[in-house]
Amino acid sequence: MENVRNYAKELEKLIAAKDRKWNKLLLHSCCAPCSSYVLEYLREYFDITVLYYNPNITEDVEYQKRVEEQKRLIETYNEQIEKQDFPGMRSTRKAKKIKVIDGDYEPENFYRMAKGLEQCPEGGERCFGCYELRLRKTAELAVAEKFDCFTTTLTISPLKNARKLNEIGERLGKEYGVFFLPSDFKKKEGYKRSIELSAQFGLYRQNYCGCVYSKNGK
Repeated sequence: MENVRNYAKELEKLIAAKDRKWNKLLLHSCCAPCSSYVLEYLREYFDITVLYYNPNITEDVEYQKRVEEQKRLIETYNEQIEKQDFPGMRSTRKAKKIKVIDGDYEPENFYRMAKGLEQCPEGGERCFGCYELRLRKTAELAVAEKFDCFTTTLTISPLKNARKLNEIGERLGKEYGVFFLPSDFKKKEGYKRSIELSAQFGLYRQNYCGCVYSKNGK
């Protein structure tokens, strides 16, 4: 029988370790709603910089709308941290302010990756290539800016393959020499919590992942 890893428990153990070596985290984010719970959870344990890099998003207007919403959420969280005021939230005085990097909008990179995979069903090889495209950029930046580790908010979505995301992240971590933080953020009602936080802050929740194929239902 295949040994199924529990990435959520692995992350808990890493956070709890007294000799933890990873503090400075580069967190790839796909959108504000997905990052809402992840940031609420991790900001007590890591010095987080969010990288918003999503070349899969089809239209510039949509991209800008999502990135501005990401920045608005981070500004709100940082105000809470500064005031030490966390209404209805799971945070303490240990929470650290969050930084953000607005990645370049490079849709040509996505279309180059997706060439020949246009007819793949949603959740298949095209999506796996998209995972790698975004995680590779994150790993490259993590090394360049001397982060201790990197990970992604993508595992919070029930529609994303957490096992594949972790496999890709770990492979890239070994390739670039930077630790990939394992996760399955939808566990422990993480996805449910992200919906609650989205409602609390009035976040824009899109109804498709971002690319033209998900928008068209392929």
